[in-house]
Amino acid sequence: MSSFWRRTGALLVVLATAAWACWAQTGSAHAGAQWRRAVEQATREAPDARVLVLEIGSGDLLASARLGEASRAPATPGSTLKPLILYFALASGDWNPERRVACSREMHIGRHQLNCSHPVAEPMNAQQALTWSCNSYFAALAGTLSAAELRQALSARGLLAATGLTAQEEVAAFREPRTREQIQLVALGVEGIRVTLLELAEAYRSLAIELAAHPGTAAAKTVTGGLADSASFGMAGAVSLGGVAIAGKTGTASAESSGVTHGWFVGLAPAESPRVVVAVYLPSGRGSDAAQVAASLLARSPLRKP
Repeated sequence: MSSFWRRTGALLVVLATAAWACWAQTGSAHAGAQWRRAVEQATREAPDARVLVLEIGSGDLLASARLGEASRAPATPGSTLKPLILYFALASGDWNPERRVACSREMHIGRHQLNCSHPVAEPMNAQQALTWSCNSYFAALAGTLSAAELRQALSARGLLAATGLTAQEEVAAFREPRTREQIQLVALGVEGIRVTLLELAEAYRSLAIELAAHPGTAAAKTVTGGLADSASFGMAGAVSLGGVAIAGKTGTASAESSGVTHGWFVGLAPAESPRVVVAVYLPSGRGSDAAQVAASLLARSPLRKP
């Protein structure tokens, strides 16, 4: 090959690479603009909502609403911790995904009444329990963990550290549990832990990366299936009204100092090959309300196909 053609070939490669980079940057910028418009429109209906959209691959914040409050207002996370703890227990081999636990329907732990609101069901395995957010199941699972294992389950996903997404953010408050009951209350997200929406979104981004890295394992299949079912027909089913398949989890909890409930939704979209984390926090409301805000956002998002 002559030097002319070698130089020409090299130039074409450079030009093609530059064109691809320009296209990718333009496409990313366009998607970011679409997400920002979708967040703006969705929060007109819920002006108190804190909303984040994180790109899973890069960790970039694509869009947000009330970012300041989202980074500096930690709250009890409720059932949003369940997939993080379940994945840890399954991946470590300390919990069998086919182990079934009967739901007691009514449950007291300490000063907390933690009744289940899902439909009456036969004893559930891990995927079913995550789908229906069964407190009896997750209390039983948490009862097998030590305080050190519980901390590891949360810190492995970065939940107890600053995210770096904003210049000023508050770090999660975690009170080391000393008893089995305290471990259960932390695992159920009602006492002993408060997190920000940024931290929770980052933890689910870490979980998404972990699930994608080990797709064939029982742990990944169980958690992925449970989150997808939850957001399709389970406790987070309201988010399916957005017309985008998403794998996600709701959470409802009360402030430790009052009886007012707040609601969370965190999800990975699209469910079959997640590219973004969608996270919603409502300072007053329930997880189902947060899922409805997420549905409104997804309906206007670049993931929604005509």
